[in-house]
Amino acid sequence: MSRIPTTTSIDQTATSNQQGPGLNDLDVDKFLGLMIAELQNQDPLNPMDNSELVQQISQIRTISATNQLSDTLSSVLLGQNTSTASSLIGKHITALTDDSENVEGVVTRASVTVNESDGSRAIRVHIGDKSVSLENVREIVGDETVGA
Repeated sequence: MSRIPTTTSIDQTATSNQQGPGLNDLDVDKFLGLMIAELQNQDPLNPMDNSELVQQISQIRTISATNQLSDTLSSVLLGQNTSTASSLIGKHITALTDDSENVEGVVTRASVTVNESDGSRAIRVHIGDKSVSLENVREIVGDETVGA
């Protein structure tokens, strides 16, 4: 069997696009609340221009659509990574543990762990009693008959 070296993980790109607090962190309900407060407190002699109102409504829709797209992409990424991890079952791999220890062997199972503080999910593969993150898999050698 030929060796197949791995490349960078998709997880790295998913987490590198995070931004600090700003307009994207403002949910639709809070945005509508701010807009209603702005309309109620505007100067009656100099009301908000209709184009400004349309622009703000457009921003609400854009934020909502972006949030839905982000949620959908996160679900697709989780499914893809879960599929990748499950396809490694029975394969001989080399990887790094969380302690940067090299581990080599046959993947016996895959699991998804959920971080209770932020709800993020991590895909892990298991080699004997060792557990490694999917993103730390360095090489996929092939099925378990390799080296036998």
